[in-house]
Amino acid sequence: MSHLAPSGKWDARYLGPVPHDSSYYAKCMLGGVLACGLTHAGITPLDVAKCNMQVDPAKYKGSISSLKTIVAEEGTMGVWKGFAPTFIGYSLQGMFKYGLYEIFKDFYMNLAGEEASNQYKGGIWLAGSASAEFFADIALCPLEMTKVKIQTSPAGTFPVPFGAAWAEMSRTKVETRFPFGSLVPLWSRQIPYTMAKFFCFEKIVQLFYTHVFTEPKETYGKPTQLGITFGSGYLAGVVCAIVSHPADSLVSQLGKPVNKGKSLGTIVSEVGFGTLATKGLGTRVVMIGTLTGFQWWIYDTFKSSMGMGTTGGK
Repeated sequence: MSHLAPSGKWDARYLGPVPHDSSYYAKCMLGGVLACGLTHAGITPLDVAKCNMQVDPAKYKGSISSLKTIVAEEGTMGVWKGFAPTFIGYSLQGMFKYGLYEIFKDFYMNLAGEEASNQYKGGIWLAGSASAEFFADIALCPLEMTKVKIQTSPAGTFPVPFGAAWAEMSRTKVETRFPFGSLVPLWSRQIPYTMAKFFCFEKIVQLFYTHVFTEPKETYGKPTQLGITFGSGYLAGVVCAIVSHPADSLVSQLGKPVNKGKSLGTIVSEVGFGTLATKGLGTRVVMIGTLTGFQWWIYDTFKSSMGMGTTGGK
């Protein structure tokens, strides 16, 4: 396909196998819903364990032992607490994260022009992903706050059903700072995470197609391309987990009753940056690596099934 717009000028929206029109971006948004909503909801038990390990490390020491403790105290459904706000919140986040990334990437490439776009690909990936995540987190924040409160409150002290939990968060919004009280720490966690996730993914895919799979990308079958997508996504996820873990721990700490009204700086000095950076990190590396690999795989599987091609290349 020509990289030129009908006007005859170079246009980033014509770089792929199909033009990037409103239908293309809408499909990317739907792909993002599937990629993030399904994967995050599917690993709710790991998330419950991780949040409790961050909030009460004396009681919850490891993933398996934490899950056993929660099941013993609250029954099997205890490890699925927060499933509904997780699914809804991350579906919305995925819609904006992936859909807006495609829009912003094309916008910044056209702003920069052909030569600068090729020269500064990394900068465009970083700017596009940061811009997309800024808006994605606004959609996610109220649902993330509700999810964390459900998952970290001792049994019987806070409603578990989504509707009742949402109503309780609204009723107590002065003390819970609902719906956007966690937006700044969420941005501090998610924007670096997403920049790392998209930059590393695009870079690793580029390296695969430059040094390992050296024939033109379109000559490889869908299974090969999607295998490269998954591998690149997994490796990118490991980097993301390390980059964003301190802020992720901070978001969980904000949900603790003893930290009510404390500033972020006070919480960091009391808990210690080393603890914030390392507690629960092993679990999170496995969780985010697998999660990110599957997210990119689902997203690119959906895109390729729509005839839009997989993400990235030389």
